[in-house]
Amino acid sequence: MPRLVRITIYPIKSLDGALVDSAVVSGIGGLENDRRFALRDAQGNLVNAKRHASIHAIRASFDLAEQNVSLSAPDRTAATFSLSAGNAELEAWCSDFFGFSVTLEENIETGFPDDLESPGPTVISRATLLTVADWFGNFDLQEARRRFRANLEIDSLTPIADADDCPPFWEDRLFAADAAPDARETVRFHIGDATFEGVNPCARCVVPSRDSQTGEISPRFAVEFARRRRETLPGWVEPSAFNHFYRLSVNTRASAALGRTLCVGDEVRLG
Repeated sequence: MPRLVRITIYPIKSLDGALVDSAVVSGIGGLENDRRFALRDAQGNLVNAKRHASIHAIRASFDLAEQNVSLSAPDRTAATFSLSAGNAELEAWCSDFFGFSVTLEENIETGFPDDLESPGPTVISRATLLTVADWFGNFDLQEARRRFRANLEIDSLTPIADADDCPPFWEDRLFAADAAPDARETVRFHIGDATFEGVNPCARCVVPSRDSQTGEISPRFAVEFARRRRETLPGWVEPSAFNHFYRLSVNTRASAALGRTLCVGDEVRLG
């Protein structure tokens, strides 16, 4: 039986994640505190990993109970700040790091998801992450997690080598044959007592092609990834679900799950 084995939220968009044992589905269907904060420059643009590779050098650790974040980076003094919008000290630290003025914004209602049409948690299986790490050979499971930044990780209760219920790309069962780019149908599934709709495989940007700690880019990453993805497409997936193969993890909608709590160990069931 597939289970939810790991929950990761990203309190500040594009910074490190925080592991939690449980998470409430809130707002417009995302996980509580996920992408709740975001950095912006003086022109109002998001300061994120798509625009600024240097952000990979920042290490962030969160104490969500105390609503604190600790930041560190090479050649910068580590410091702990209250996790609150408009915190002048936190903004000064980030501005000094980037070399331009940065503010911290908060959206407690919707957060700052990349996809407002499908703002639910992203889903991936552990076997998928291990497979992708093996494709490239120069990073491991932890690095695959940091590069693809999924919220919910699914695995079998038994070791992958001895079970067929959560193989690589298991999550590709969670979208329909017309999934990309604009899904007309969705696939209903359940985690514990929360019901979700799987929408489409997540289109990836430049971020997974970079080392998550240094920002160093891997040449031809997207091309090689797409080739491997196409070659290893599971038999339960219609190729028509992909308009291109630089896609990994599943985007979801969670309007039917609002107020529900997801817990590590919850069973995952197809609808």
